[in-house]
Amino acid sequence: MRALVLTGPGKAEVQEVEPPVAAPGEVVVAVERAGVCGTDMELFSGEMSYLRTGRSRYPLRPGHEWCGRVTSVGAGVDDDRLGRRVTGDTMLGCGRCDRCRGGRHHVCADSAEIGISRGRAGALAEQLAVPATAVHLLPDTVDPALGALAEPGGNALRAVRAAALEPGERLLVLGTGTIGLLVALFARARGIDVHLMGRDQEALPPALQLGFDDVWTRRSLPPLPWDAVVDASNAAELPALAVRLVEPARRVVYIGLAGAPSTVDTRDLVLKDVTAVGVLGGSAGLEGAIAAYADGSVDARPLVAATIGLAETAGVLAGRRPAGAGPGPKIHIDPRR
Repeated sequence: MRALVLTGPGKAEVQEVEPPVAAPGEVVVAVERAGVCGTDMELFSGEMSYLRTGRSRYPLRPGHEWCGRVTSVGAGVDDDRLGRRVTGDTMLGCGRCDRCRGGRHHVCADSAEIGISRGRAGALAEQLAVPATAVHLLPDTVDPALGALAEPGGNALRAVRAAALEPGERLLVLGTGTIGLLVALFARARGIDVHLMGRDQEALPPALQLGFDDVWTRRSLPPLPWDAVVDASNAAELPALAVRLVEPARRVVYIGLAGAPSTVDTRDLVLKDVTAVGVLGGSAGLEGAIAAYADGSVDARPLVAATIGLAETAGVLAGRRPAGAGPGPKIHIDPRR
């Protein structure tokens, strides 16, 4: 089968590789759609920290936002999975430790991440093997674009839940990339008053096209009381700004990661009685994201700027937008092309 392989920093090629075989407890999925995200781009560029620690190494097959159809099952997996449309969890815990048994497999010390770490092949390929325990069924109303947005949607939904807001309360989202826009969509579906702050004027159109009227830059941001702030950016200075902006005794949620160390003065947290929450992974939000896509309360499809084939993926990883791409921040890959 064809698969995208990262062979070194800045090097990617489509190769013919052996197709996966469903091991006991696994299923094999024919991939319909896969998303490219910032983690994939860091793995391609060589900037990803896992490459320095040895958790990830080349050659590497990326892709952890995906959906497809089950084509075979391994021993111990019910045959009723065959033919079903599915997506899946990126985080694969050991299943044996206290964290896994306590429902925190996404922070298992011995975890693997599909398309990211410990040699677990990813979904930028025609087929993907994944543990059946990580698979989530997709209703017929969830098309491939939404199916491949389930993983980032799960992250965003977790961030909205962590903000702990009631309908009508005011949320400020820092960042207008994929995660920031998904946070805004899931928050709006809950009746929350959503505002977004982008890097500059050029970063604002995707939010405006999604129907958000309160979209700002740092210079234009109004001095309103923010009941919660979600930092979905990659800017090192914004975590501290989030604490300064949020109302006392409310919450700041950190889901973005800066390329350089970011600092927060804990005196600001203490003296404002602010709760700071970090969100890693979409595991606990996947079912909720799929349900919101299925019932139509969240339509994230406008975030997808283009859907291309495997041969064009290396250019996207290098930062080039496909010809004719729309304004959305997300590029999808159809490995069948």
